[in-house]
Amino acid sequence: MDGKTIVLGITGGIAAYKAAMLASALTKRGARVQTVMTRHATQFITPLTLQSVTRQPVFVDMFDERDPSRIAHIALADDADLVVVAPATADAIARVAHGAGDDMLTTMLLATRVPVILAPAMNVHMYENPIVQRNLSILREVGFYVAEPGVGPLACGYTGRGRLMEPDEIVEFIDMVLTPKRLAGRTVLVTAGPTRERIDPVRYLSNDSTGTMGYALAQMAWRMGAKVTLVTGPAAKEPPMGVETVAVYSAQEMLRAVVERVPNNDIVIKSAAVADYRPVQAATVKIKKTDQELRLDLVRNADILQAVRAVRNSSTYVVGFAAETHDVDYYARKKLQEKELDMLVLNDILEEGAGFGDTTNRVTLYFADGAVLPLGLAPKLAVAGDILSHVASRCGATGHVNSPHTI
Repeated sequence: MDGKTIVLGITGGIAAYKAAMLASALTKRGARVQTVMTRHATQFITPLTLQSVTRQPVFVDMFDERDPSRIAHIALADDADLVVVAPATADAIARVAHGAGDDMLTTMLLATRVPVILAPAMNVHMYENPIVQRNLSILREVGFYVAEPGVGPLACGYTGRGRLMEPDEIVEFIDMVLTPKRLAGRTVLVTAGPTRERIDPVRYLSNDSTGTMGYALAQMAWRMGAKVTLVTGPAAKEPPMGVETVAVYSAQEMLRAVVERVPNNDIVIKSAAVADYRPVQAATVKIKKTDQELRLDLVRNADILQAVRAVRNSSTYVVGFAAETHDVDYYARKKLQEKELDMLVLNDILEEGAGFGDTTNRVTLYFADGAVLPLGLAPKLAVAGDILSHVASRCGATGHVNSPHTI
């Protein structure tokens, strides 16, 4: 968001206090935040609060013209890269849906030509009212994005859908809207995390994967407009916004979940660190320590990439990952050829900043046509974006700049 101008509209609901946290988060991300408040919004939070957080003037009165050379509500619309209204009350939604221009916010929205996000917040019965839902449908039809409210306790005492989407989630929603939709219309299946192979009820075989890279790929694919399914082993992470998440435990569970879904996906990215072996039989009770040595008989787990090859469509673009410690180029090329992959992402886990659990990664892309492309060290979300951009280019996905999402 660095260098972007975001207009934050605030309307008159109790959730207006969260707008200060949203404005602060956007400002910290490098955005220039211009705030427009309705008069009712000023009953819940003061303009001074928003001005202090954003270090920008706040607009309330549509006749408050501060620059004689520019009409304020037109200038706000012209300068914006994106507009987000949070919270958006039922009244504000109705006025915008029917083209009202009776205050600074609604007149500015009528002049806006950039993406607009509405984040509704209200009583559950108000939100479920068919009139409100019809108004939201009107706005979706003309290209507005709707950041659906969450379910939980409401200020009115009810519990249900109506809570304003949390500020950090709105920031993620904004990131999605601002990301070019190079994967629009595509379906993407991503695997992530480790698997665990039970020895007994308290012990298992696994590895150091945290799932961070796979979750970043799923998150970025959603931002780029794809319909995304994430099949994940045990990982202490919140599911990415907008992504269908399927939790599995063992390699066998991941195999079944992946094979079932591969035929329905255009792109398959297998970044999970699947255990190669599992105990022949897991004990049903805890194995007690004795003076004797303990020996485990292990059996090889099925090769999920090989199973993908058997059920994929001819047009499915398949990406594999290889985490290596030595002879990395040899093993990357070997896996690319043997698994008949379209792309392989090599991760030398002994490189500084590129191991399991790091927030950064440095990978090299190997392509079926023999091309090799090293990528520089970067945060994993940025690396995910680079990987997916190459996937989009290679599989002919072009997408379009903006595609309405409802979350």
